[in-house]
Amino acid sequence: MRYMKYLFLIVVAIGLVVLAMANRDPVSLTILPSELALWTGVDYAIELPLFLVILGGFVTGALVGFIWEWLREHRHRAAAATNKREARKLEREVETLKGQKNEHKDEVLALIEDASPAR
Repeated sequence: MRYMKYLFLIVVAIGLVVLAMANRDPVSLTILPSELALWTGVDYAIELPLFLVILGGFVTGALVGFIWEWLREHRHRAAAATNKREARKLEREVETLKGQKNEHKDEVLALIEDASPAR
């Protein structure tokens, strides 16, 4: 399975190199359309190779997706943490109650009773 993973990564890397070689021509990226840039007075543009624009779009999309998913799952992580705290609290309470139940009994009998299955 590890070799399949390496083979897949090599194929993806070769594909990215071919994409970069085929799209080396520079393109102009502007912040605003020309009419809106004239109206606002903001006319910022940058020249980049097309493959950087394509790969940058993929990376930006992946990052936005990861952050969106992390924020969406926040309530699930918070609920899991709350449940974990509650379980620890209940375990401590059970241990305290077992100690109180077996307080005046022989230690060996108390251990046997605690190990027996619940009815």
